[in-house]
Order: sequence, then structure tokens, then C-alpha cells
Amino acid sequence: MKSSSLAFILTIVSTCSIFLAARSSPEDFLEVHNEARAAVGVKPLKWNETLVAYAQKYADSKKQTCEMEHSMGPYGENLAEGYEELKGSDAAKMWLSEKSFYDPETKQCVKDECLHYTQMVWNTTESIGCARTKCDNGWMFVICSYYPPGNYVGSAPY
Repeated sequence: MKSSSLAFILTIVSTCSIFLAARSSPEDFLEVHNEARAAVGVKPLKWNETLVAYAQKYADSKKQTCEMEHSMGPYGENLAEGYEELKGSDAAKMWLSEKSFYDPETKQCVKDECLHYTQMVWNTTESIGCARTKCDNGWMFVICSYYPPGNYVGSAPY
């Protein structure tokens, strides 16, 4: 009886882990990014495990505070947080929603309100790696790292 209960619990834990991992799969992040890039004629991003490792290490360092501050590392970076199970596609859609603050005529953001969007579609960026961590306060912290980085002052994203 005890062994069958243990097996049942392990099955549930395994299933939950697979479900949560699927919610933040590379495809979950890439789909929104690459659709946005295709819409402006920019080549798709590739998944980069080096960036994933960097992003996960940084996300894990935010577990206690869930503080939204950039890593100041060598990569481009977008951050998001949300209550409970914020999916990768949800975070990417938040960043994409800033497109309305980008003026294609002047190739500038209105009051710097579109810098997450411009990093998503930056034409020289080739790869992305993202990670999530559940913070102690119950919120989900999401980070995507981009290589090469974008958002150079005075340069247009595409």
C-alpha cells in the first residue's frame, strides 16, 4: 500500500513538472518573438543554451526578492513578472504590447516605452535564451537574454 501511494505521488509530481516545463519551453518563448520579427521582416531567433544558463542563474538569484532589476550583464535583456504561472508566451506578449509606443516614421520609442519590444525585433540579434523562477512571494520572474544585444541609442531596430 505504501509503495503504491509513493508511486502515485511520484507520478503526480512528475506530471506537474512536465506540465510546468512545457509552459516555459523554448517554443513558448520563440513563437511570439519570431512572429513579431517576421511582421517587420527580421530573421527568426534561435534558441541558445548558453543564454538559458545565464538567464536561469540570474532568475534564481531573484527568488527571494523578485526585484525587477537588470543583471547589467553582457547580453540584451527583457524582464517580466506576474502572479503565479506566468508563461513564456505571456511575458513575450507583454513586451510585444509595447509596439504601440514605437513610431516607425521616426524609428524611436515614445518616452522609452517600447524598449522591450525593440529588443525583441532588433535586426542584429540572432539568439535568445530565457528562464523563469517562482519567487518566494508567489510571483513568477521571467528573463530573456539576447545575443548580440540590441537597443543601441541612435540606431533603428530594423
